[in-house]
Amino acid sequence: MNYDAEPHGVYFFIDNKSFYASCESVARGLNPLTAVLCVMSETANTNGGLILAASPRAKQLFGLHNINRQYELPHDEHLILVPPRMNLYIKKNLEINQIFTEFAAEADLLPYSIDESLLDMTHSWRLFGNTVKTVAQQIQREIKRRLGLYVTVGIGDNPVQAKLALDLYAKHNRNLIGELHYEDVPTKLWPIQNLTSIWGIGKRQAQRLARLGIHSMAELAAANPYVLKQELGVIGTQLFATAWGIDRSNLHEAYQPQQRSYSNGQVLPRDYCQESELAVVIKELAEQVAARVQAHHFQVGSVTLQLGMAHGQVDAHHLSHTQRIPTTDQTVELRQVVMAIFQKLWHGETIRRINLAFGDLTPATGMQLDLLADNQRRTKQRELDHVTAAIRKRFGVDAVFRAQSLCSGGTSLERAGLVGGHSGGNSYE
Repeated sequence: MNYDAEPHGVYFFIDNKSFYASCESVARGLNPLTAVLCVMSETANTNGGLILAASPRAKQLFGLHNINRQYELPHDEHLILVPPRMNLYIKKNLEINQIFTEFAAEADLLPYSIDESLLDMTHSWRLFGNTVKTVAQQIQREIKRRLGLYVTVGIGDNPVQAKLALDLYAKHNRNLIGELHYEDVPTKLWPIQNLTSIWGIGKRQAQRLARLGIHSMAELAAANPYVLKQELGVIGTQLFATAWGIDRSNLHEAYQPQQRSYSNGQVLPRDYCQESELAVVIKELAEQVAARVQAHHFQVGSVTLQLGMAHGQVDAHHLSHTQRIPTTDQTVELRQVVMAIFQKLWHGETIRRINLAFGDLTPATGMQLDLLADNQRRTKQRELDHVTAAIRKRFGVDAVFRAQSLCSGGTSLERAGLVGGHSGGNSYE
């Protein structure tokens, strides 16, 4: 493969090691690498507790993973269990990304998740060191000095190489740095046998590749790209490029989605089988998503409702329906549509997950009058929506709520203080 025509840059993919657990360790004056600590969420929908993060030492001693339940934890006096504080983690994430801007322009910083960021260092790395690796080490030292946190750095000639270097090598090296370049692809990438360790290949995707006779990155690189595209679609083409370490994406080009939607969903705290309880949650979700649509000044043209069945039912799956509607942003009208869909979908099944999406959005330039409706009432309802939104913005989402949320099955009040589905906590320090 001649890589001369491929993009060549310097990219750092940086991961905050065991981020939640590390933040909690530092807050308690402990070393993140030696502390034996787990962040345990005990919200109602986790069935008694779920590990969100375990420190490296806790993983090493007890073999813990982020999917372990509380009843699977060992009874050891040295194991520290702490509740999540999402506000603290968000605060630390912002501080870390602020440090990154001292090494690269803000336009060259692309946050990937709450604990990972991608830096385009192509134009700035020479300002800080003689080699790319020494610059990465300098970033590590600066974050450790200021925040007490450890970060791992993947270095590559393009973003996908940097990500692969991070996942495959940096997280396992003593210096927490890994490198992958075009010339390293045959020796560092192709020998990989566990395809699920590759960014973008999940368990199901690996199974589909296995059915095509592909069990390693070398076999993926040797596959016919036209067959991959025929069998897997555009994903097949992307995986073929990954196997050759190629990434031609322009990260500075703003992404414009063809369709935009607002959605919300939740795993219920228990199995719901009563219509009245399901109706309460669905109405709450409808109002929450409608509030987001109004805050961004859009109107809705379609509604999608999905109901996920509880485990253990015969032919357990999810029920789904999408309905086109006359464009509107009014909470009452959207709630009525959602409830009408629910009445069509649900026939007594036990439900554990609910997802709601409002799509086909258009700018809310005004209210469409309806000759068959009470437009004066609709105008008053629109004003009420605006006033309610203003109160919630100033005093919190639970400052104004419907009495239905106090009924059996309601979840909005309990979830009002959550951040990302978990406790916000107090971000002291």
